[in-house]
Amino acid sequence: MDALSLRVAPGEIYGLLGSNGAGKTTTLRMLATLLRPDGGTIHIDGIDALRAPMKARGRLAYVPAEAGLPERLTPREVVTLFAQIQGVTRPKKRAGELLEMLGAGPIASTPCGQLSTGQKRRVVLARALVHAPPLLLLDEPTDGLDVQGRAEILALMRRLAGEGRAVLMSSHIMGEVEAVCGRVGIVVSGKKVAEGTLPQLLEQTGTCDLSAAFLALSS
Repeated sequence: MDALSLRVAPGEIYGLLGSNGAGKTTTLRMLATLLRPDGGTIHIDGIDALRAPMKARGRLAYVPAEAGLPERLTPREVVTLFAQIQGVTRPKKRAGELLEMLGAGPIASTPCGQLSTGQKRRVVLARALVHAPPLLLLDEPTDGLDVQGRAEILALMRRLAGEGRAVLMSSHIMGEVEAVCGRVGIVVSGKKVAEGTLPQLLEQTGTCDLSAAFLALSS
């Protein structure tokens, strides 16, 4: 990454756009304290994430594009385990509530190895939300979901932001970014080349939609 700087405020959904290999996932992994940057600073909810990464992890949730679920465990077992690790009161109850909220209740007792891509996505989201973190880092959050599932996840993101959480999402689906993001940052070869609200980006590029603005700014 090349001196990339961004800030996501409580209650905001920020969209990170870029072509494959632009650095979106690398950025999210650094913010999640899974990769250490060569320089700069990262602050999560007032915590210096480079000096206190474990403390910072307690204030965020990172949802990667890949599921990474144990094939033999059930969704209920996975989410309950993460609730226990995070010190959540009544972890099994919390796991059941989240799985139901995300539409994964019917498959809560099915081994994760037998789940579809969309079902795994719901379980991963439940796992991430188990400790009610103030910051969500979402890498392609609707990947593998059908139309209804995408709509439900976008509605959930709006609700979480409405509760005061900060949401940073990367996505290649322009319509979803237009629908939920208050601000958008565009990354090219590890460098942020533009940032602003959708109207600001459209005015800057003289285009009529985000796809056209993205192409203009990333070319």
